[in-house]
Amino acid sequence: MAAAAALRCCFPGSAIGSGFVRPNSSTRGGHAAAVAAPAASLGHRTRVDFPILHQEFGGAKLVYFDNGATSQKPSSVMKTLDEYYRSYNSNVHRGIHTLSAKATDAYEGARRKVASFVNAADSREIVFTRNATEAINLVAYSWGLSNIKQGDEILLTVAEHHSAIVPWQFVSQKTGATLKYVGLTKEEVPDIEQLKGLLSNKTKMVVVHHVSNVLGSMLPIEEIVTWSRRVGAKVLVDACQSVPHMPVDVQKLGADFLVASSHKMCGPTGVGFMHGTFEMLSSMEPFLGGGEMIADVFNDKSTYAEPPSRFEAGTPAIGEAIGFGAAIDYLSCIGMDQIHEYEKELATYLYESLLSVPNVRIYGPAPSQTDHRASLCSFNVENVHPTDIAEILDLQHGVAIRSGHHCAQILHRTLGINASARASLHFYNTKEEVDVFIHALKDTIDFLTSRH
Repeated sequence: MAAAAALRCCFPGSAIGSGFVRPNSSTRGGHAAAVAAPAASLGHRTRVDFPILHQEFGGAKLVYFDNGATSQKPSSVMKTLDEYYRSYNSNVHRGIHTLSAKATDAYEGARRKVASFVNAADSREIVFTRNATEAINLVAYSWGLSNIKQGDEILLTVAEHHSAIVPWQFVSQKTGATLKYVGLTKEEVPDIEQLKGLLSNKTKMVVVHHVSNVLGSMLPIEEIVTWSRRVGAKVLVDACQSVPHMPVDVQKLGADFLVASSHKMCGPTGVGFMHGTFEMLSSMEPFLGGGEMIADVFNDKSTYAEPPSRFEAGTPAIGEAIGFGAAIDYLSCIGMDQIHEYEKELATYLYESLLSVPNVRIYGPAPSQTDHRASLCSFNVENVHPTDIAEILDLQHGVAIRSGHHCAQILHRTLGINASARASLHFYNTKEEVDVFIHALKDTIDFLTSRH
């Protein structure tokens, strides 16, 4: 009751705590999909705030299980965006009029919200970027090209997202540095002991994910940072799959750089952030040149602003950043501890439910008391292409999942496959939706295999 009351306070007008009953509907395959849930889980209580979830496709209620690619947005975020553009749209930092002052206050307020959300020591340690990809490129170009030279080594794992690999390939090609990759254990998680063994005085940068977008596994960042510092290496953490789903404390993790994206955190697309210590950021050259990032411009040279302005050239994504701040308000109101606990329960339920499907191969570690999976599963079905599965689930059952290599081709090759299907959940999803997904998946497999 206390949790429901807290949520009701956060989201006025929401039918929090009233439970959730899935309307009677049938899939095109003719199977009933009516379920009822008298107990109000976090998913049941929050999904009322996400209008997009309440639609049907061909008589089947949408089940959105593609949260690893992007999350849906609550009404409060859309209202904040609308209010900005309707009421105080203006450029930031450059005007003394009322609209500019209000926009600047909201934009910088969003920066402070991000800083608080990840427990940064100072809001100046938060740099707004277009997305996490741009944030990683910023580090690669601004820090990497100035500090990495021929003979140095950059250490990554085979499970990294392309966004965390390709920028460092650029650095390697431009500097002559060597890329080294950490493989997988038999449990299909990055081999931390191998990583530890590959670290040497030649290692200048370690690039690792916090949570894998394919395997669902989590890396021990604090330990990796400790080992890396012993050899003088910097650490960059791709936290795109952790910051939206669990408490993340950048001071506790201790990494030199950490990046994430708004759009996976129930916020707008087009904005993300990079965290770096103020001392580190102050030592780095700008990534892009233009307005806002300068102190003074002369005929033949310029001097640069202090961070974070140094790295935010031109007009930023103002409305998107303000909307990002509203998304953080929403997540903070629920509480990341509560979200994480609920999603651990969902993750285990999803994994165990998928195991009941014949001929399914799930990638990554099994959940245990000590090692919790993220609330996603990448999988394949014997003799069925994952894209066919995703297409039929969508067309016949209204279930949205992803298929392909998930921007992780190196990992898929390591696993001996070209592609996989992935179901990825967020806190507004429910066990009842997992049941619908599993039922639809079995129907889909029957449909696809019966044609042969």
